[in-house]
Amino acid sequence: MFNTKASRVVASIAAAAMFAPIATHAAWTDLNLPVGVTPLSKEVYELHMLILWICVVIGVVVFGAMFYSMFAHRKSRGVEPATFHHSTLAEIVWTVIPIVILVVMAVPATRTLIAMEDTSESQMTLKVTGYQWKWRYDYIEDSISMWSNLAEASKEVMYSDPTGNEDYLLDVDNEVVLPIHTKIRLMLTADDVIHAWWVPKLGQKKDAIPGYINEIWTYIEEPGTYRGQCAELCGKDHGFMPIVVKAVTKDEYRAWVDTQKEAEAEAARLAAAALLKDWSKEELMAKGEEVYINICSTCHKKDGLGDTGAGYPSIAGSTVVLGPADGHISLVLDGIAGTQMSSFGSLSDADLAAVLTYQRNAFGNEASLIQPKDVNGAR
Repeated sequence: MFNTKASRVVASIAAAAMFAPIATHAAWTDLNLPVGVTPLSKEVYELHMLILWICVVIGVVVFGAMFYSMFAHRKSRGVEPATFHHSTLAEIVWTVIPIVILVVMAVPATRTLIAMEDTSESQMTLKVTGYQWKWRYDYIEDSISMWSNLAEASKEVMYSDPTGNEDYLLDVDNEVVLPIHTKIRLMLTADDVIHAWWVPKLGQKKDAIPGYINEIWTYIEEPGTYRGQCAELCGKDHGFMPIVVKAVTKDEYRAWVDTQKEAEAEAARLAAAALLKDWSKEELMAKGEEVYINICSTCHKKDGLGDTGAGYPSIAGSTVVLGPADGHISLVLDGIAGTQMSSFGSLSDADLAAVLTYQRNAFGNEASLIQPKDVNGAR
């Protein structure tokens, strides 16, 4: 019995020794900065490694001298302590050397910081606006816009077991599509509170502040999908507003822009048509359920019961929802200042009419229908 256990212990130690280099490499890869896919991210990585190794050398020299001094000049060896108390040469050396080290680190760091702020000669501009808790993207030159929300796949497993979702809380319904080999200027702002737009592979992060415009730029060299998140604590659902950038070739980007413009033109046509007809209850409820699950359920939950402890009232039995239609429309259009209830005036008249009707006639509620023309008249 003892021999069997001993052999297992020896085998375990041997296996650990065999795979230790692999585990160490994996840990270093996970802990170190990502190299990224932009010239700026690579420059940041190289700067990081330069300063890291300078600090390593300083640490080895300083602690090496300390440990050697403690070992070689210890009292047990009979070493007598020196009696001097001043050395002009030593003071000059330990003043000049740190200055030289700081200059060596400051020059490349300053160059990188200046490069980060240089948005000149940009070939396109993307305006990024943070909302609680979603992003809006406006492609300035191409005159197209879109909203980007947490993907439905993440919402479905949010209150169960998310381990089967590889991109849990890192996927969206609408990706940011950008062309490679193009200098892109990003203008960052926010509608409500401070957010921060951060995609590690692109190498930059900056706050999006209400009433201000911050700028960063990127130049993506490799096609692919790059994921990030809001990096500022912006409220209860801060962790539910990811960023997904899809980098494509210039030809693919132009094709995507054409598709988006066609979709926006079709949406405008449908919105105009929606104002001219009276929707049936079935039509409003079907569309409203889709909008509610995609947007409202994050706070008010799919069952409409909300979370009163977090400040999200129940839709079921709500006096506002069951009250006059004008008050309900105004609440959703304008939001409530100082609360988590944001304005949803960016939604189309049809979407708002549908989701308002759904709220008024789901979860045991029963109230009047709201038509797109009612919402349009209240704007």
